[in-house]
Amino acid sequence: MENQFDPNGVGMANGNYYGLPFNTGEAALVLVEAPWDVTVSYGDGTADGPEAIREASTQLDLYDADYPDAWRRGIAATQPDELMREQSRVWRAEATKVIGALEAGEADGNTDKQIEAINSACSLMNEQVYNKVKSLILNRKLVGLVGGDHSTPYGAVRALAEHYESFGVLHFDAHRDLREAYEGFEFSHASIMYNLLRDVPQMKRLVQVGVRDFCDAEQELAEREERVVSFTDRALSHARYAGRTWAEQCSEIVEKLPEQVYISFDIDALEVQYCPTTGTPVVGGLTFNEAAYLIWRVVESGRRIIGFDLVEVAPAQVGHIDEMVGARMLYKLCCATLSSQTSK
Repeated sequence: MENQFDPNGVGMANGNYYGLPFNTGEAALVLVEAPWDVTVSYGDGTADGPEAIREASTQLDLYDADYPDAWRRGIAATQPDELMREQSRVWRAEATKVIGALEAGEADGNTDKQIEAINSACSLMNEQVYNKVKSLILNRKLVGLVGGDHSTPYGAVRALAEHYESFGVLHFDAHRDLREAYEGFEFSHASIMYNLLRDVPQMKRLVQVGVRDFCDAEQELAEREERVVSFTDRALSHARYAGRTWAEQCSEIVEKLPEQVYISFDIDALEVQYCPTTGTPVVGGLTFNEAAYLIWRVVESGRRIIGFDLVEVAPAQVGHIDEMVGARMLYKLCCATLSSQTSK
């Protein structure tokens, strides 16, 4: 099919990301969608992120200066999971009731039962993602996960941990996501990194970049846990003001990573102008080019990217900016992952 595909032509709305002609059997890298945003604590809508990114992706030109032939390696996606998306809507309605009760100080025994049911639903979602990713890994595929909220990569990382004995996570985010069962939800989007530290001993290092909104308990855990290395937005900004270049800071960040790296990219790591509709936007953050440069520095260092996720993209209410930025960052992640796995 590649021979009939015109990379210079109109992006085809063929149901695949970027209008590419590959199926999951042919592709080197397979994207798994997780349309789920049950436990988000502020704005929702990221369950609609995968579809919006997929639709916007056909507007992107395929030439990438860092890896021009990346698309030829094959990028495909599993079938959209409409059942997961519908279940997300059902359980999001229940979670909204719980959050309202907690914020009003009206939680009771029934609230506890609701939380238990929601936690069970989230566990089921985790197992579904785990099974999909595990199957693809066994078929020697590279895998990227497209969320959904930031709870969704848990199952994917667990699957990778069964295949890789040791790796690090490069975590782009406005938040540390180190809360324990935030709002009672064990698999909250605010708890993903806490859960990975607890459950995935193969994750030897967590390098957090751009974080700027977190609570005392998260800061204490980050300081106490030797696997966590922090490059806060404040520290990065102050270093720039003092004359350090972004290239110098990226060298320091990359040096903290082991040889095998999983990238977890929450879109709110970027400045708000790039993601105004994301669930919990925070002022400050990285530019698109700064984030893309850091990702490519990982590749140039000779480290291998073993997988990634892109999460917390919600469709823009006006102008398509969120999904367009999401589609472009997703392509950068795909290109970097494929390049890092190329024999050098």
